[in-house]
Amino acid sequence: MQKIFYPDIYVDSVLDIPLDCLRNTNITSLILDLDNTITEWNSNRLAPEIAAWISDTKNKGFKVCIVSNNNEKRVLGVAEVLDIPCVCRAGKPLARAFRRALAKLGATPHETAMVGDQIFTDILGGNLMGMITILVSPINKREFMGTRIMRQVEKLVLTRLPTRMEKDRPYPPSGPGKPG
Repeated sequence: MQKIFYPDIYVDSVLDIPLDCLRNTNITSLILDLDNTITEWNSNRLAPEIAAWISDTKNKGFKVCIVSNNNEKRVLGVAEVLDIPCVCRAGKPLARAFRRALAKLGATPHETAMVGDQIFTDILGGNLMGMITILVSPINKREFMGTRIMRQVEKLVLTRLPTRMEKDRPYPPSGPGKPG
């Protein structure tokens, strides 16, 4: 049961995602969270290095989509700048959010990686769908009050994460619902 809360990969930033390794395991699509994954919380500003990384990711042949629980105006604004599709007011970790993104990408869960900064929305939802999951450290400590409360519970999961990843979920991941 606890495995659904553990990511396959844990990195500091999207800039550290091993795209070549993902490509070698037949991952062709990335679903990206918005707040504190590619932008600071409640900000439309994209750091130049993040925008360049997304452009490079697309140039390498990956399909990319934003899935966010945030409002349409904000999510669409960022998605339009990046020229990628998005799912707004997604309701993560519910499966419908991820199904909508997969439909926009024309992808299956087994060829998609979910990238986000929260265990109980991004990682849980991606794992339940059978996707590769990538946890990134939050860009900034400033965030929604509800997220700050959940971060306290996440700390319990994170304290066990390095051991779990080394022993139970080496990269590339395999097992029920996972490619590889």
